[in-house]
Amino acid sequence: MRLTTRTNLAMRTLMFCAANPGRTVRKQEIAQTCNASENHLAQVIHLLARAGYLKTVRGRSGGLTLGRRAEDIRVGEVFRSFEAVLPFTECQAGPENTCPLIGCCSLKCVLQEALEAFYAVLDRTTVRDLVTGNTELVHLLKVA
Repeated sequence: MRLTTRTNLAMRTLMFCAANPGRTVRKQEIAQTCNASENHLAQVIHLLARAGYLKTVRGRSGGLTLGRRAEDIRVGEVFRSFEAVLPFTECQAGPENTCPLIGCCSLKCVLQEALEAFYAVLDRTTVRDLVTGNTELVHLLKVA
């Protein structure tokens, strides 16, 4: 499994905000620190804000902060909101499925079980868990 760039940027953005509590951070700071395109990051920030993970403030002194407490943002929830729009396999694609094996293939069940286990682990982890006690990460993400 490979995560989409959007999911990766979403998690980096949330960790960046969590590493800078009480501070409004700027998109440019995140892009520079995380080696990301500002245009791509803007799309991710928009989606995160729409889902309530971020609060955004427009204008000269604008930027973004976490929309919820870091301990209330589950990694699995974020991953689902970004990854669930794409089916993991063709057989999970619903009406677009053209696999001739759909009626007798057991792989679909195994993959579904594996995916559920993957998300179960992510559901146990919060954004706070990723940042708290991780001094090296906080040092990299902290805005001076």
